[in-house]
Amino acid sequence: MQQTITKDQEPSTSISLDDEVLKIFAKMPDDLKIEVLHYAEYLLSKGMNKSSGVAIASDDIPKKKYRQAGTMTGMIVMSNDCEEPLVDIS
Repeated sequence: MQQTITKDQEPSTSISLDDEVLKIFAKMPDDLKIEVLHYAEYLLSKGMNKSSGVAIASDDIPKKKYRQAGTMTGMIVMSNDCEEPLVDIS
């Protein structure tokens, strides 16, 4: 599917999306091109999974566990003399 975009600066010129991407890509340094390549491969594989009808079950995704107040009730025991001053043994 070929799409065209029209630049706001040049309303009379219509440029294909592929050409525009290649122009921008050509201006990038090599290390940035590698990052773009990895991201493009990720997007492509993500799109392939969606288009093939393979859905990830929500049970397979680990859910974030949140803290709840009162879950440690009865697990921490303090001695009765906790408020008495420490004894200096020296």
